[in-house]
Amino acid sequence: MHARDGSAASPHSSATIEEERMGAKSKLGQNFLIDAQAVERIAAALGDLSGRTVAEIGPGKGAITGALASRAAHVIAIELDRELAAALRQSFAPERVTVAEQDVLGFDFAAAAAQTGARLAVAGNLPYYITSPILLKLAASHAALDAAVLMVQREVADRVTAAPGSRDYGVLSVTVQMYGPVERLFTLPPSAFSPPPEVHSTVFRWRFAPRFAELGVEEEGFLRFVRLAFAQKRKTLANNLRAAGVSPAEAAKAISLAGLDARVRAEELPIEKLTALWRRLAPAGTMQPE
Repeated sequence: MHARDGSAASPHSSATIEEERMGAKSKLGQNFLIDAQAVERIAAALGDLSGRTVAEIGPGKGAITGALASRAAHVIAIELDRELAAALRQSFAPERVTVAEQDVLGFDFAAAAAQTGARLAVAGNLPYYITSPILLKLAASHAALDAAVLMVQREVADRVTAAPGSRDYGVLSVTVQMYGPVERLFTLPPSAFSPPPEVHSTVFRWRFAPRFAELGVEEEGFLRFVRLAFAQKRKTLANNLRAAGVSPAEAAKAISLAGLDARVRAEELPIEKLTALWRRLAPAGTMQPE
């Protein structure tokens, strides 16, 4: 399994002889997990996997794949790298591990779940440069998924798990948490990987239980509203709404009816308050498409 350095443009400044020896590809920012204790903790964090199918994102050299295969009925290892995919096929029996050689963004989780007859568990050491698109892909596939244990760059985990009022709370926090609760598990130093990346990595658990129906909001419209509400974090919510096309009077009315201070900023509001505000705005048709 491999982590990726946090920079999409230059995951590492240069490839070293050690990287080449390990088979790590600098262009993909590959850093292979070598901490055996961390491997066991990640696999165990998914709970009882007997009889279950696990989809693993970015299995790399198969460190976590092996731990999952020993616990689960079957593992679907989603690996883009052709050489790593071939090595995985040689390392694991096909009745235990199916290797899907493709981009995870194109993987059909719904079809895989339908084939197994149950929702999937997910494990993944997410490529740092496309972490957000993968999280959105998992959110869109929520009906086919039960829970995920994911490793991401520490700063991304800070945003995903952030609480209202904190510096890191924003669009990613609200979006992910609308699809179910998230929980930080542990953080790994660069030394847990070979070659070591330039960043720490954090593992978190995400249980898929969307809140849209519970909170009385329409999925696409509410998430569009969230992006607009957080568009300029230093501006008040009222100013961001006006910039999105809501008249000053309508913005002030909706904020007041939602029981909010006129000077409130989006990052101060828990999900329940944001959805309450959206319910005031949506019937009036005051939000313009992005």
